[in-house]
Amino acid sequence: MQRPDDRVDVRPATRADAQAIQSIYTPVVASSAVSFEETPPEVDEIVRRMLSQPRLPWLVATRAEAVVGYVYASTHRTRRAYRWSVDCSLYLPEQERRRGTGRRLYQQLFVELRGLGYVTMFAGIALPNDASVGIHEALGFVPVGAFRQVGFKHGSWHDVGWWQLGLMPPPSTPVEPRPWEP
Repeated sequence: MQRPDDRVDVRPATRADAQAIQSIYTPVVASSAVSFEETPPEVDEIVRRMLSQPRLPWLVATRAEAVVGYVYASTHRTRRAYRWSVDCSLYLPEQERRRGTGRRLYQQLFVELRGLGYVTMFAGIALPNDASVGIHEALGFVPVGAFRQVGFKHGSWHDVGWWQLGLMPPPSTPVEPRPWEP
């Protein structure tokens, strides 16, 4: 039987969640090459990213009302022809991994993005990262290539692999994607 403190809820992130999001992201930036940012962003920068245009989903997972992970979509590229594609990022603290939280976050993100009219999602993964590759492939992402020695962080060059997921069959005449309204 599932205890109440084991239950994970997924909901839209709010400005009030920015501090918890920063707390999850800061160790990733500071101590790993998972993110190529070199300085952890301040809370106001996280809020700016959450609200940037076009507005795309930012979701948090909560357990006993505490934020325990987050996922978001971001613009894939700036040229207009790319507007039906998004990039995605998922961050979980170590103690939340392998508990189904990442899967729950991504599944809700897929629903949100399909509803907005997005067709394709990409995940860029700094390599090696078996856990990230594992969850993405388990959810249907397929590898499409790698940029070799593209990022230098913590004294080493790192590759970034790219994975792709079709959110829906590409329509012959696509409707403009809509902004997210949480």
